[in-house]
Amino acid sequence: MTVARILAEKGSSVVTVQPERTLDDAIHLLADKSIGALVVCDPEGHVVGILSERDIMRALARQAGAAFDAPVSAHMTGAVTSCKRSTTIEEVMHLMTEGRFRHVPVCEDGKLVGLVSIGDVVKRRIATVEAEHQAMRDYITMA
Repeated sequence: MTVARILAEKGSSVVTVQPERTLDDAIHLLADKSIGALVVCDPEGHVVGILSERDIMRALARQAGAAFDAPVSAHMTGAVTSCKRSTTIEEVMHLMTEGRFRHVPVCEDGKLVGLVSIGDVVKRRIATVEAEHQAMRDYITMA
């Protein structure tokens, strides 16, 4: 299974934030949307960073309340690992495990086209394993 299949099932809308917005704005956006990360994009839709709950906790630990007024760009992860629609689930799992992150933007031709989370990957992987398990049961029953 590929990332394209995940996006086809879950949709390709992504909540983004501009780098000049404040950390306070970003926190409220995360809370309002009940999500764990925001992709930071420039006006042309290019990914320039990602801001996760983990990034926010680090900012608060370093700067306490002063972090709220800082721009997102001051606390985002700038070195973003992305994937393509053609990337396999196994490849995305490897990226997430090696990089120790839970969200991977999906980019094509330099533009953001979706976002895959660890929850998306686990959900699809479990469905695949369950389907294989059922196929084995059916095979054994018919043999």
